[in-house]
Amino acid sequence: MHKDIATPVRTRAIMEKYGFSFKKSLGQNFLIDTNILNKIVDFAEIKELTGTIEIGPGIGALTEQLARKSEKVVAFEIDQRLLPILEDTLSPYPNVKIIHQDVLKADVGKMIEQEFSEMEDVMVVANLPYYVTTPIVMKLLEERLPIRGIVVMLQKEVADRIAAKPGTKDYGSLSIAVQYYTEAETVMIVPKTVFIPQPNVDSAVIRLTRRQKPAVEVKDENFFFQVTRASFAQRRKTLLNNLTSGLPEGKQRKEDILEALRLSEIDPGRRGETLSLEEFGRLSNELYRFFHETR
Repeated sequence: MHKDIATPVRTRAIMEKYGFSFKKSLGQNFLIDTNILNKIVDFAEIKELTGTIEIGPGIGALTEQLARKSEKVVAFEIDQRLLPILEDTLSPYPNVKIIHQDVLKADVGKMIEQEFSEMEDVMVVANLPYYVTTPIVMKLLEERLPIRGIVVMLQKEVADRIAAKPGTKDYGSLSIAVQYYTEAETVMIVPKTVFIPQPNVDSAVIRLTRRQKPAVEVKDENFFFQVTRASFAQRRKTLLNNLTSGLPEGKQRKEDILEALRLSEIDPGRRGETLSLEEFGRLSNELYRFFHETR
């Protein structure tokens, strides 16, 4: 068994050996607590034939724990300075492949086809850089990748928004977008003290389990997300006000919007955050009829 990377002593030694300094712009914070890494891996329920995708492996702390459990790990790393370090720290693990690429520009679907054809399922497990968490999560979901789920560590505040339930202050268009594709739960809170350098905020680990089919049936996904975004544009405003100001030609079509609300059995005086996913689905389908089908 090789010495764990994720200890304060070993992490500092690796950084000194390579003269590595953190780049603020890349949101680099390295985890130095093996127990927490093991828990993250446990939450992902990695089986013998699970292919694992990691994003932002850093110096390989989580990668190493994944490699011990998983048949194959493919990690995307954007920072060129980390490539020689990863080659060194992960040399004991022939089942790891590092791809030097920005995951947001990568064809992840094609990579899964090429690298994981022998696997039974695929999980994404990552400690995501804070500044780019939401775009990464949304890319993985919107591209309908053949993955079982995603277990990621991110800023606690973003985790709260993703897993929020209707009627809470954190519930918004991000909650709906993620929960449309997955079942979302926060599985662990991670204090800022277990990172170098210490971030300013606590983190949380969230588990997203992909639904077999989206939570609600909608006529047009883009329009559904447009309606949910408009509904939360100004949280203090009523649904009617937000939709009239937020939908294209909304002001001219106030009567249509009122009628769509009536048909969906939703009070126009309610606020966006009180609506469930099902209610948003119904409302978006009624609005779609008025905005796109009847001209």
